[in-house]
Amino acid sequence: MTDTLTPASHPTAAPEVATAEPSGLTPHVPLERVIMLVNPSSGGVGQNAAQEAEAILAGYACETTVVALDAGQFDNQVQAALDARPDVLFVLAGDGTAGTIASRAGPDGPLVAPLPGGTMNMLPRALYGTADWKVALKRALEEGAPQCVAGGEVTDGRISQAFYCAAILGSPALWAPAREAVREGELGLAWAYARRALKRAFTGRLRFSLDGKTERRAEALVLISPLISRAMDENTGLEAAAMNPSDALQAFRLAAHAVFDDWRQDPAVTTKAIQNATVRARSRIPAVIDGEPLLLRHEARVRFVRNAFRALAPLPPAPGDSV
Repeated sequence: MTDTLTPASHPTAAPEVATAEPSGLTPHVPLERVIMLVNPSSGGVGQNAAQEAEAILAGYACETTVVALDAGQFDNQVQAALDARPDVLFVLAGDGTAGTIASRAGPDGPLVAPLPGGTMNMLPRALYGTADWKVALKRALEEGAPQCVAGGEVTDGRISQAFYCAAILGSPALWAPAREAVREGELGLAWAYARRALKRAFTGRLRFSLDGKTERRAEALVLISPLISRAMDENTGLEAAAMNPSDALQAFRLAAHAVFDDWRQDPAVTTKAIQNATVRARSRIPAVIDGEPLLLRHEARVRFVRNAFRALAPLPPAPGDSV
């Protein structure tokens, strides 16, 4: 039987300088045993990522294992890594895979470091401030500290999906590909995505209730974790933002904000801190959960999760610190 934690096989070259001093590890937590899971088929990773990761990790004084994920062995490989109880489990994969592994680790599992290996990379960007996985890896190793990450969970009776950055429910979820196209410099593609989203607007408004209060209507509801919320400084709840354009002109302006700017600055958006929400619509609900597009059933529930998992990431600057 093949060991699910067997590193990706390749010839190991002797170091050019045998006396080179290892790079300094973070002083905030002991890092003696490190496991890194790599999905080479993810769009932002590449086929040589496992070898490149091993080369970087070789420069640090810790025991390391790099595992190339295989689609047919994914569950077994992830479970074996969690059962090994490393000091930190690095994950270089897409947004969905990283979120799934963080969810399986939970608050009692090993530290998890989700590196940017997907398209939107919402969680890695929030934790490490970069879309370069090699930079994020080094920052975690050299500056990382244990951090409790709060998030949310969306369920519709069929699926249960955790999120650690944001969940967008409603037709404006279709604007997420447009915003990503802008980031990639594809303005023509961004405009095409924005036009498609506008055509879908007003075809089915949401009815939602926050913390069991009176039901209201909105074009969309966005639930934002404390990790990226600009309105919340502590893990006390989700920031709920309701989008309520009154006509096509406001919808166009809101779409422009969603693609090019911070949509929460728009007067058609109102925000509030909440613990749970219920959302329903006449048709199925389009959603983007931490960058992953989904189509939910007619009714969905969202709840706040105070202690979702523990991440290894640099500590955020203290209030008043200069950047």
